[in-house]
Amino acid sequence: MKSFKNLKYIFLLVVIACFMACDDYLEEEFFSDVTAETFIGEDNADQLVVGIYEDLRDIYKQYDINMSGTDIYTVQTQVEEFNSFNDYFGLASDNQNIVDYWRENYDLIADANIAINRYQNDIAWSDANLGARDYGIAQARALRALALYNLVQHYGGVVLELEETTSIRSDYARSSEEETFGQIISDLEAAIPDLLDAPQTGRFSRRAAQHLLADVYLTRGYKTFGSGTDFDTAASLAEQAIGSYDLRSQTFAELFDYGNQVNDEVLFAVQYGPGGNDNDRSNSKHGLLMNAIENYAGVGRNSVYGARSSSLMPTPYFYGLFAANDTRDDVTLHRALFAAEEVTFSSGEGQPEDPIAVGDTVIYYPKTALDATELADKLNRYWVYQPDQYLFGVPDNVPGAVYQYSSNINRINFPIFKKFDDVGIDGAGNGSRDTYVFRIGETHLIAAEAYLAAGNGASGLQHLNIVRERATGEANFYSELTLDNLLDERAIELAGEENRWAVLKRTGKLEERLNLYNPQNADHGAFDSSIHLLRPIPANELLLSDGSLEQNPGY
Repeated sequence: MKSFKNLKYIFLLVVIACFMACDDYLEEEFFSDVTAETFIGEDNADQLVVGIYEDLRDIYKQYDINMSGTDIYTVQTQVEEFNSFNDYFGLASDNQNIVDYWRENYDLIADANIAINRYQNDIAWSDANLGARDYGIAQARALRALALYNLVQHYGGVVLELEETTSIRSDYARSSEEETFGQIISDLEAAIPDLLDAPQTGRFSRRAAQHLLADVYLTRGYKTFGSGTDFDTAASLAEQAIGSYDLRSQTFAELFDYGNQVNDEVLFAVQYGPGGNDNDRSNSKHGLLMNAIENYAGVGRNSVYGARSSSLMPTPYFYGLFAANDTRDDVTLHRALFAAEEVTFSSGEGQPEDPIAVGDTVIYYPKTALDATELADKLNRYWVYQPDQYLFGVPDNVPGAVYQYSSNINRINFPIFKKFDDVGIDGAGNGSRDTYVFRIGETHLIAAEAYLAAGNGASGLQHLNIVRERATGEANFYSELTLDNLLDERAIELAGEENRWAVLKRTGKLEERLNLYNPQNADHGAFDSSIHLLRPIPANELLLSDGSLEQNPGY
């Protein structure tokens, strides 16, 4: 929270003061009326709000903290290897994921505080623009609530700094988790009346705020300080956010079509764009959940798949969740990769060189295991990795198989993600696809969970089955609603999108499913529920606070 971003405004005041003091030297123009307070007026105040939205780009590139060390995501290492973040082994307060997530959310909070303060106190609004004033404040409060919610889920009670920072301080203290939830709810409830139902694309809408508030009430409902009505309130808000939208009005493939990113299911997205601004082309999410595919002969570094941007991978359990008729499999995963360049390849010394042409299949990950005959036929032409070989690679031999392409190019091989594929990826591996933050597919699953927790499983079951029906065409697939089938459905529907760690934490399922389905944790995980249900407060923040910040237990 003691961000250099805040100091830039102090610097601006100093610079202005220097210019005013030297007006006998600078005589060309008279600047004495230009101050930090008067530079922003009602005509350009919206730029303060736009700056808050831009902060979201960094926050929603922090994949590890929301995904690693869960039931459906692990790291690209052999099972016996250690990773502090995924395995909860030696996780410390100087972990870069921990530090970055704290800093980037507080950067947003600082910018939101500036916008709220200037909108309320420094701008002389005309009567005709009072609506614009209220709308700007509402967006800033909703975005601040989002950042605070990100923080409280991971760190517990955090610093509630709600005023614009105008001086350097070190006396920050944490509020309780209950107080933090109270502030988030207060911000969202104040914002909702002044947000728009159909705002400009990329802006926070009323329904997006209702979706977020539903999630907040749902999460608080599990807490000891939660209200007895929290689950009912969450279900009601989710219903309002869904409105009259029919999830089945477009397919899952249409939802993730690159040319259809602005569609009625998406309640809020972090926006990028193909424009000239490099920051508008800085989304690397297409490289999430990807292995080092450039090592495969013919794929190279200039393929349409882009470059790996994370060391995460799905667990074998995740891949096993897709039913044969689930259309989300084809949208979510690349089960075949194709050559982008002409090369020749030999599988080993003394083996013949085979030509690979552009468009040839290079690697194939069958959805179900191939028998020996099918496998031998395909291995004559390309690499094949069976569903039980993602972590360990191809075995040394299979009776009857001809291993022309048997060498294990990567230690870890798995079907890479397809749903975030981008267009026109630049040489640095950056693209311009939007990142969906809230969409109605998830809202239905929030409603299902809220109804389940409130004791109304029948209503929750309807929402769960709507999501399943869109994917498989099967109405009423589920006959019962449980936390486990809800979490499985969230895993398939929201792969790479949801904060999986926080969802498992709130439902009380993190430790159980982590140890069941995360290979590294099943082998040697060190998860301790008395410690690891919270992240450590970053070490640098503790040092800068002169002892006023308290560390979470166990770190």
